Amino acid sequence: AAAGARWNHVWVGTETGILKGVNLQRKQAANFTAAGQPRREEAVSALCWGAGGETQILVGCADRTVRYFSTEEGRFQGQKHCPGGEGTFRGLAQVDGTLITCVESGIVRVWRDNDKEASSDPLLELSVGPGVCRMRQDPAHPHLIATGGKENALKVWDLQGSEEPVFRAKNVRNDWLDLRVPIWDQDIQFLPESQKLVTCTGYHQVRVYDPASPQRRPVLEATYGEYPLTAMTLTPGANSVIVGNTHGQLAEIDLRQGRLLGCLKGLAGSVRGLQCHPSKPLLASCGLDRVLRVHRIRNPRGLEHKVYLKSQLNCLLLSGRDNWEDEPQEP
Repeated sequence: AAAGARWNHVWVGTETGILKGVNLQRKQAANFTAAGQPRREEAVSALCWGAGGETQILVGCADRTVRYFSTEEGRFQGQKHCPGGEGTFRGLAQVDGTLITCVESGIVRVWRDNDKEASSDPLLELSVGPGVCRMRQDPAHPHLIATGGKENALKVWDLQGSEEPVFRAKNVRNDWLDLRVPIWDQDIQFLPESQKLVTCTGYHQVRVYDPASPQRRPVLEATYGEYPLTAMTLTPGANSVIVGNTHGQLAEIDLRQGRLLGCLKGLAGSVRGLQCHPSKPLLASCGLDRVLRVHRIRNPRGLEHKVYLKSQLNCLLLSGRDNWEDEPQEP
């Protein structure tokens, strides 16, 4: 399993503390744990690619350690304890040899990445407010991060700048009964080649914000379904997003007009992880129904792969490489 780890197409973090690598061509899944028996205290709550492409995965566990997994060697290579704040990791990122962690209670910390063992002090600490659901790094500007959560409006922070956010979203106007609209941002994405951000909320809204425009309220709002939206990913052209909700419904929503473009079927449980391939029309999804699915999102839409993985799935990483089928045959 270790030898073929680099050819896995999807990496999934589970509620039982296992990192699973799935090879869709061979229809095989391999389990990787840091030490001995998997424990629920080590449930994986966040995943991100490490520095240097897809050779390293950072695995954020519920016991507040970040483990380093090498896809080249197919094993864990050390870990780092990242204390501070309460709750599980809501986001991991890496920039310029530093590690960024964010936990539920709203403490964002930046750590030196080279000393894996020593629990050194963080280089920087930001308090972004309690109830965080997601911290997301801007792929185009890695020192920018966005945070949002329950009664914690969307904010964009510059880790090289001040302690204040560079953009702070404003809540939408009161509804027709003149009641305040509650805030619950569940997932955030940066739109490429612009400053815009998209959020999806626990009140089934999809909103687009534009920090470059004078207004801090959403410049576009769409709604889908009646259940909380739990995950969101950009499609390869970044003209639409795909959102998933707590009832396993997946929908594609256009970001220019806010209309529903179509739905994807086949999920049973709450959606926890969604990611589109950067260039191919493929979407990987996982959730509490313990099945990893890969859909085609363009002509024709449909389910391509389905792999049952035995434990509840919290998050996933989809390999962005183009040559999915090529893989050296084992002698």
